[in-house]
Amino acid sequence: MKVYADLHLHSCLSPCGDTDMTPYNLVNMAKLLGFDMIALTDHNSCRNCKSAVEVGRAIGLTVVPGMELCTAEEIHCVCLLPDLKAADAFSDYVHNTMSAPNRPEIFGEQSVMDATDNIVDTEPLLLTAASTISVDDLVPLVKSYGGACFPAHLDRASYSLLSVLGFLYPELQFTAAEFTHKAFLPQYLEKHPLLRDMRIVRNSDAHYLENMVEPAEALELSACTPQGIIDYINGL
Repeated sequence: MKVYADLHLHSCLSPCGDTDMTPYNLVNMAKLLGFDMIALTDHNSCRNCKSAVEVGRAIGLTVVPGMELCTAEEIHCVCLLPDLKAADAFSDYVHNTMSAPNRPEIFGEQSVMDATDNIVDTEPLLLTAASTISVDDLVPLVKSYGGACFPAHLDRASYSLLSVLGFLYPELQFTAAEFTHKAFLPQYLEKHPLLRDMRIVRNSDAHYLENMVEPAEALELSACTPQGIIDYINGL
């Protein structure tokens, strides 16, 4: 089935996310824009996924629990999990690999919210800091939680796999990759042949409501469910 999805969105839990990017607001905005599915992928945490999933269930939008992980090499990768239990466990694992405290006066608050926009907690660790998880270990790690992952915004000049390493190699085991909507894909396919056998997704990486974009290309999934998109990313 054809599914319009945005698999890379940030809430106000991400220190670079706008305070208006509450779980309630971003899920409802995605519904208004015409999406069938979104993934909430805050930096190094899944703590706002529960609220987003609850809002999605109430309005009929599939919300996939996720995270934009910053690896030890400072490479951003989007991780998608099959359910909230797996997301919470993965989030706790990542949390234990981090130690830098947040400084709200510099980086802003990192708000954990319920489904009705009430702040229920704040995250004390700086979520934009790197974890100690290597990109070499990421795919099997995420799969051990039943999930899937892909390198984020490969065409960007910072925090992308290509900007940090300069190339792709098979041992990373990625079967999908993300580009921004502005990327001219043929030049990347020519320079990096491994991409030709990978599934390519384009997402907004929105940190503000006004940065959320209308659906463009539909994905062909077995079902409009977290497992459906995980199977797709994993090449199944």
